[in-house]
Amino acid sequence: MKRKIRLSPILGIIFALIWLLPFYLIVVNSFKSKTEIFSNTLGLPKDFTFENYPEAFKELDFGHSFINTLFITVVAVILISLVSSMAAYAIQRSENKFCKLFYFVFVAAMLVTFQSVMIPLVSIYGKAQMLNRFGLIFMHLGFNVSMGVFMFAGALKGIPKSLDEAATIDGANRWQIFFKIIYPMLKPTAVTVALLNAILIWNDYLLPSLVINKPGMQTIPIKMFYFFGAYTKQWHLALAGLLIAIVPVIIFYFFMQKHIVKGVADGAVK
Repeated sequence: MKRKIRLSPILGIIFALIWLLPFYLIVVNSFKSKTEIFSNTLGLPKDFTFENYPEAFKELDFGHSFINTLFITVVAVILISLVSSMAAYAIQRSENKFCKLFYFVFVAAMLVTFQSVMIPLVSIYGKAQMLNRFGLIFMHLGFNVSMGVFMFAGALKGIPKSLDEAATIDGANRWQIFFKIIYPMLKPTAVTVALLNAILIWNDYLLPSLVINKPGMQTIPIKMFYFFGAYTKQWHLALAGLLIAIVPVIIFYFFMQKHIVKGVADGAVK
């Protein structure tokens, strides 16, 4: 037992270093010239250069691509959170067997991969003239709402139906019960769903590349692709651009992490 206790911190440090190594390489090499990246990949830069960042910012057309990515991510996350929570609430509070069947359909839909349906999906949306940002948001809603329903349904099992009954006696309708009583109690789950989907949608390349790969509509991951040509790869700009792209996600994660920890702690006390 003593040996295991002594080894656990060492293994933790080793795994932490392995996990942090890619991020270290991104940060360190983003301040190097293209030549120095290949000659001194692991070491610290001999001459720090900040020229990569303004150039990457310009090449990314960061203003437009950031707004496009932010708009798609925020709208999609809000819709996923609302739709999945309301669907889960209706399923959990209903005694109808068909609602239980719908729940299993949602769970089964989590097993369907995008790659298996992307060609017919893009073809159908193309015929409907929906290959735009709103069509992309609708696709994200369809693909990610299943996980949200699954998570919200699990959280709703811990909220007694007596709250609904008490609110009904006080004169509240179904919408008031959900938005004023139930949904605030689902805050930890809502934050978790928002965090997972925000990271997924922000970093998504494949779906936007099929739907909105047009000038003026491209997202940050699509713009990042242009740093990697057929014959040359601009690693110095790509790494700087990658760091610029992930900073908003990191900031969002740290803000949301506080809410998740607080919600879990409150639930443990209760």
